Amino acid sequence: MNLHIKNGRVIDPASQIDAQQDIFIRDGKIVAISTHLDGFVADQTIDATGLIVCPGLVDLNARLREPGQEHTATIESETLAAVAGGITSLCVPPDTDPVIDTPAVVELIEDRAKKAGRAMVYTIGALTQRLQGELLTEMAALKMAGCIGVSNGLAPIKNSLILRRAMEYAATLDLTLFINSVDPWLQGNGCVHEGSISARLGLTGIPETAETIAVARDLLLIELTGVRAHFHNISCGKTVLLIKDAQNKGLAVTADVSAHHLHLCEHDIGNYDTLSHVMPPLRSIRDREQLQQGLREGIISAISSHHQPLDNDAKLGPFADTAPGISGLETLLALTMKLVDDEEISLHQAIASLTSHPADILGIDAGQLKVGAQADICIFNPNIYNECQPNYFVSAGKNSPFSGWLFNNKVSHTIFDGKLVYEQDKIHSIAV
Repeated sequence: MNLHIKNGRVIDPASQIDAQQDIFIRDGKIVAISTHLDGFVADQTIDATGLIVCPGLVDLNARLREPGQEHTATIESETLAAVAGGITSLCVPPDTDPVIDTPAVVELIEDRAKKAGRAMVYTIGALTQRLQGELLTEMAALKMAGCIGVSNGLAPIKNSLILRRAMEYAATLDLTLFINSVDPWLQGNGCVHEGSISARLGLTGIPETAETIAVARDLLLIELTGVRAHFHNISCGKTVLLIKDAQNKGLAVTADVSAHHLHLCEHDIGNYDTLSHVMPPLRSIRDREQLQQGLREGIISAISSHHQPLDNDAKLGPFADTAPGISGLETLLALTMKLVDDEEISLHQAIASLTSHPADILGIDAGQLKVGAQADICIFNPNIYNECQPNYFVSAGKNSPFSGWLFNNKVSHTIFDGKLVYEQDKIHSIAV
């Protein structure tokens, strides 16, 4: 179809565009970004007057629960939620069931994502077989199957020699290593940040050193092996400083932070609010401020949802016994733009952290608006305020601590591969 988006404020940090322009789409591609295009006949026109038009968002870490936990969520349900949040590209970590450690699992996920047809789903392959931290996977085969990087998910590799060999193998294949750094012994069975709140609530705490010691080890091995690495979901201010030093040394290291860690802290646990139970845990107010500062300085280059949909029962029971995680796809844009409203970051920094920066980390052709590119576009209204109501999420997971928060910047349209896949309060059927 020929699609014409008119009168919107087009913002694309990668192309340094910020102007009122029209976008013309033909056969799934952007054919012009201008005030007019002679001879173009639109099958559909979207009037974006007063709206912001930007590249489709790119999410670095979203668990879709398929394969293995389809009773909780599916690729179909969660890609619907993704486009409702303006996300057109997202990454699946390897800790599915079965684990993404063979090409067959990669092909399964890609096939189901194509059938859903609403967003591009990228897979991150397992670093070790069954994520057990012992035998390396056939990373070359995983890369050929389509994996854009490798990771051991949330399972730390305890043996530093095995981690070194895995890094060396990934480096020879030019694969990005995605890391969730934690020392399993220091983390133990903790469930919250170690501090005054954990002491008051009588909950086992996780010290910040559980993250920083692991990050320090990983950075030394990265320097030794020369692997390109990305740190997922950092939570501590001292981690920001460690990554800054590594970047200043010239190491190929990047990092992202979850949207919820930029807004919440240990005090938001209140009186055992299980919806605020996440891993890594919500840290101190000072840590939150340092994460925001790291984002401003560009040390942290991307904001991710770290989406983990859970069924209602998973958040019932004593705090320590509940499952950690937040359903974050549909609040990613709003939480990021709230940082702009709070004058923590600029509008261009916010959009770049959700589009071109994560796309660069993945090495994919996405996250920007340019002639000839696939038309993946997010259109949102910066002038409408809505109360967050998780019960009305499109996602199968309603587990969010942001119920009652007042958000603006609501997504009005999402376009994927030149097709309108989401319109505010409407889900469009997709011809596959």
